[in-house]
Amino acid sequence: MADVSGIGLSEQKEVEIELKNRQERRWGGAHRSGKLPRVTPELPETLGFYDISSVRREQRGLSADPSLTRFICAELTRGYFLEHNEAKYTERRERVYTCMRIPKELEKLMIFGFFLCADAFLYVFTLLPLRVLLALLRLFTLPCCGFSGSQLLQPAQVCDMLKGLILLLCFSMMHYVDYSMMYHLIRGQSVIKLYIIYNMLEVADRLFSSFGQDILDALYWTATEPKERKRDNIGVIPHFFMAVFYVFLHAILIMVQASTLNVAFNSHNKSLLTIMMSNNFVEIKGSVFKKFEKNNLFQMSNSDIKERFTSYVLLLIVCLRNMEQFSWNPEHMWVLLPDVFMVVTSEVAVDIIKHAFITKFNDIPADVYSEYRASLAFDLVSSRQKNAYTDYSDSVARRMGFIPLPLAVLLIRVVMSSVKVQGAMSYSCVLLFYLGLVTMKVLNSIVLLGKSCVYVKRAKMEEKLFERPPTAPSASAKSPSKADPARCPKASGEVKTTQIVAAPCTPPCSSSSSVTTQPAPRTQLFPPPATPAKPASHPAGVPPEAEPEQPEPSLSKEEEHAAHDVAELEQRPPKKDLLEIDRFTICGNRID
Repeated sequence: MADVSGIGLSEQKEVEIELKNRQERRWGGAHRSGKLPRVTPELPETLGFYDISSVRREQRGLSADPSLTRFICAELTRGYFLEHNEAKYTERRERVYTCMRIPKELEKLMIFGFFLCADAFLYVFTLLPLRVLLALLRLFTLPCCGFSGSQLLQPAQVCDMLKGLILLLCFSMMHYVDYSMMYHLIRGQSVIKLYIIYNMLEVADRLFSSFGQDILDALYWTATEPKERKRDNIGVIPHFFMAVFYVFLHAILIMVQASTLNVAFNSHNKSLLTIMMSNNFVEIKGSVFKKFEKNNLFQMSNSDIKERFTSYVLLLIVCLRNMEQFSWNPEHMWVLLPDVFMVVTSEVAVDIIKHAFITKFNDIPADVYSEYRASLAFDLVSSRQKNAYTDYSDSVARRMGFIPLPLAVLLIRVVMSSVKVQGAMSYSCVLLFYLGLVTMKVLNSIVLLGKSCVYVKRAKMEEKLFERPPTAPSASAKSPSKADPARCPKASGEVKTTQIVAAPCTPPCSSSSSVTTQPAPRTQLFPPPATPAKPASHPAGVPPEAEPEQPEPSLSKEEEHAAHDVAELEQRPPKKDLLEIDRFTICGNRID
């Protein structure tokens, strides 16, 4: 048995030795040929250069089993070059530079937009009353001078009269609203309820601004559009009452906002003010992680300008109410300044952070804010031309959603209740204050107009100033027969009805040099129908030869996919220019 076991062990050792020799011969042949396809590890990357011969000598000298020392040496000595991916790191650096430029570019736009809103807001207090007086003077003097056949008021003067009448009626209606009762009613609510109310008021303010400008535009157009019969003017009455009702409700809404902010200022622990300011940072979450394009960012920038200006006016109202309660004690102003500074700082910080990350996530360059500024400047310059089709305050309202009439009504109501005017000296101070407002408005308009011309020239938009806005046929025509004739104005101002022909209507023979001269409306409302091409004539009795059918060429799958993509691109609506985007063209942040 011992011999048998010894023979078995010896045979087993011989088999193991033979297998080991075969493996060594195979690896030796692979080393001599230099082909180690799968077993040889990749050459380690070093800070210097690669020496193939030295690496192979190290591989022959090292053992087959990995060791901890080799791993640690590799971790300590391995290197890499950032220049191997230069484009990636350059892009990351540009993103950092863009984020650093956003505060400067954004604040340039915000400051320019703030003064645009201030100019439209001061217009209501300074130039609008003077324009209404001039319109009334023209209305009462022209019939006395024997000019009853001509047009009494220009369309712009009609709009000014309507604005002044709306302000007067709404101001008289606001006298029946008790500000003190509203303040104490809001103060009795809990903190959480007030926080919810304030958020609801912000949403309601945006909805009111969206629909309110449409109501006012409908009123202006209904009052100034050419009419064939005098009884068509009756349609102005319902539009007027609707506009008065809207301005009154919007003024009450802003009053509730101011009262809520006033309660937050006067709270003892300032908890409500802290919660309301934290609401601005919630806006970052709702905006930063959405997809934005250039037009969407322009719409949001206009909204931020409007919100910042409105918040400043609300802070002015709160300060006026508080100073009245403390008998205009100057020491109380120093108590209010920290809270005012906190509100303003939070607004600016939220806007900067929001725009910085939106431009970062959507790869939007910082130079886009200069384009936005040029678009706003274009509105200002175009409203000063003779062929202007809207007032500047209305263009600001359409672009930013800022309607100055409700805010002006509330500010007049608060100032009249906070400041008591008694005696000749008080009235002289009021007159000096009004003259100061007029001076401020004129200087602001001059500076803004000069800056706007510079921005328009930099953006190379001078040619667009002489283009007429596109007009569309009215969809509210009473009958097809009334939509056919076109009106061509005469030099005397009368309206003549003519039949549409292929040639366009000739312009008026003479044009007035007044700034209030309105552009002639487009007379060719509908293009002439296209005449179908007649088929080629053939001799009598000779039938036309049938064209041979050509087989359709077969397309590959790649060509079919490319044709499908082209068809989808053609079906997409064209992207709008920045000049065609207003505050409420894009609902929310939706991408078309």
